[in-house]
Amino acid sequence: MKKIVFLTGAGMSVESGFKTFRGNDGLWENYPVEQVASHEGWEQDPTLVTNFYNMLRKKLYAAQPNEGHKIIAALEKEYNVTVITQNVDNLHEKAGSTHVIHLHGELTKVCSSREPYDPQYIEELGPDNSQVAPGTKAGDGSLLRPFIVFFGESVPMLEPAAREVEDADIFVVIGTSLNVYPAASLLYYTKPGTPTFLIDPNAVSTEARNITYIRKGASEGMKELAEMLPKL
Repeated sequence: MKKIVFLTGAGMSVESGFKTFRGNDGLWENYPVEQVASHEGWEQDPTLVTNFYNMLRKKLYAAQPNEGHKIIAALEKEYNVTVITQNVDNLHEKAGSTHVIHLHGELTKVCSSREPYDPQYIEELGPDNSQVAPGTKAGDGSLLRPFIVFFGESVPMLEPAAREVEDADIFVVIGTSLNVYPAASLLYYTKPGTPTFLIDPNAVSTEARNITYIRKGASEGMKELAEMLPKL
């Protein structure tokens, strides 16, 4: 069974009406990213940050996966599929994808602000308990913070993601500008000669060669790719 690895960015979720991390305008849902997505912002006003993610979580639970998400999930019937996403939403999982690596964290989870990756303090929130009261504490006594990789923080899931890309028979990039590092570096972990596709309606500049461009949005682009895959 061939292994397909996807790297998805903001353009993957835009058709679902869900804005996501790292917009070109430096805003996230009309907030400056340094205010709501940096360690300094969290230290300065944890109440504002907590309420911001409460709002975003509420929007996420109302959002639905688009056709692009669904096609990726359906490919698991015929391929070994891994999704590496820069997005903090859970739309890939909602569509049915079973192996998703989140590079920048997960909006549906909260964690300790002292040890964000200590699994005993990571909590999954659902639609019925999506709102975190400002000042709520984790099990270790620190403030409960969003399970999000803030700007300037390390990206611990990068190494597992790179290993997946190294094993890929086919690599597909969807809806990311490829200028956000370290995620953009994943393009260079493919084996020589690996068929690589880039789905994006906008022009994307990259030094990597041998890329097949599909200048469409996520859903239309995935329809086109799905027709091409059996011939690879």
